[in-house]
Amino acid sequence: MQLTVDGVAVHHVAHGTGRPVVVLHGAGVDHREPEACLDAGLAAVGGLRRVYPDVPGHGRTPAPPALRSEDDVVAVLTGFVEAVGGGEPVLLVGHSAGAHDARGVAARRPDLVAGLALVCPLVAGGHPLPAHAPVVRDDALGDDEFRGYFVVQTPAMLDRHRRFVEPGAALADAEANARIGERWEIAGLDDRDAPPYEGPVLVVAGRRDSTVGYAGAVGLLDRYPRATLAVVDGAGHALPHERPDVLAALLADWAERVPAPS
Repeated sequence: MQLTVDGVAVHHVAHGTGRPVVVLHGAGVDHREPEACLDAGLAAVGGLRRVYPDVPGHGRTPAPPALRSEDDVVAVLTGFVEAVGGGEPVLLVGHSAGAHDARGVAARRPDLVAGLALVCPLVAGGHPLPAHAPVVRDDALGDDEFRGYFVVQTPAMLDRHRRFVEPGAALADAEANARIGERWEIAGLDDRDAPPYEGPVLVVAGRRDSTVGYAGAVGLLDRYPRATLAVVDGAGHALPHERPDVLAALLADWAERVPAPS
């Protein structure tokens, strides 16, 4: 499916019926990664229409030259969320850079976001990163990209990487993402005088995440007065693949905290 926002045709897939929950993937992949990792858990909550867009510059959504910063991407995603919700607030989930974008949408239009879930969020500010330390290590399995992403290095995780990560990576628009990446910080997102987002928030980080770390995620508690924080052992940046049952339980609790539409 496509939904055009500000001249950008946003490709997306959707499952189920009910209140919309929009799920934003991270950098360099497409909607298939969070769809594979999160959809079963969100479906089990019940009453949710799960919507997975390709963020501009990824998958089948282009990033035209007019998009020159992450603020421009957030503007498109905000329009997408508004259209999907029909003007009513939706549940909004993001992984990695998708969590960064989700925070931007909630900051700009909190009226469109009933609840915010941030999984392994990219957070500006130069936070310390733990060393890459696999829980299950196999130097003969996969390639450097796989072994650098997963801390659970098993044949099952390699299969997931090949099925749900690599196909999206092959479609990413490197030129567009490099252009946008030069201005990847979202203006005003962490200004201390900015009003906090007041809805229910879930923040989940991998204890062994050597890509964005967990310190930035912990620091988000100061920004969100209704946040639940979980730093999950035995998982890295690929936490949605490595600890799906834990993530599903946390998402279910978060979804229950989001108030029903009035």
